Amino acid sequence: MNNQKITDIRNNIEKVIIGKSKEIDLVLTALLSGGHVLLDDVPGTGKTVLAKSLARSVDAEFGRIQFTPDLLPSDVTGMNYFNQKESAFVLRRGPAFCNILLADEINRATPRTQSSLLECMEERQITIDGETLPLKQPFFLSLPRRTLSRRPAPTRCPKRSSTVFSSRSRWVCRRPKKNWPS
Repeated sequence: MNNQKITDIRNNIEKVIIGKSKEIDLVLTALLSGGHVLLDDVPGTGKTVLAKSLARSVDAEFGRIQFTPDLLPSDVTGMNYFNQKESAFVLRRGPAFCNILLADEINRATPRTQSSLLECMEERQITIDGETLPLKQPFFLSLPRRTLSRRPAPTRCPKRSSTVFSSRSRWVCRRPKKNWPS
């Protein structure tokens, strides 16, 4: 992408999200570097609107998952089910099969359900019943996390993580390239 196109995308998002220039720049940086983003803020600050406006600005397919304690991994990735009319198994793709996925309140889900996104994030694919399916490119995951206070939650960045940033705690971790030293 050239600089003019990036500026146009940024300006388009700023028509919807006002006063969050730094966050918009960091989200665009994460998208362009092939990473993902964790948005940690109080409710009502535009985290969901930011992801939707980004998808519209880059003409990408948008998906949203509301994580709850009873959500299953197959609700995220999809599953094969038996179609009696056809007497065959049919793949039902989950909401993760999109370009920009909003995983809303992921901290409410069980660790097993949260881990269903790991293959999506790192390998840009989903495996269902032994069949590996590629995700649409680019694949970008936005993880808004609701906090109850204005204090940033302590967050650690793993040594080999995807691009993640917190809009309030001011840290960025870049997704490592294959040739980068560990």
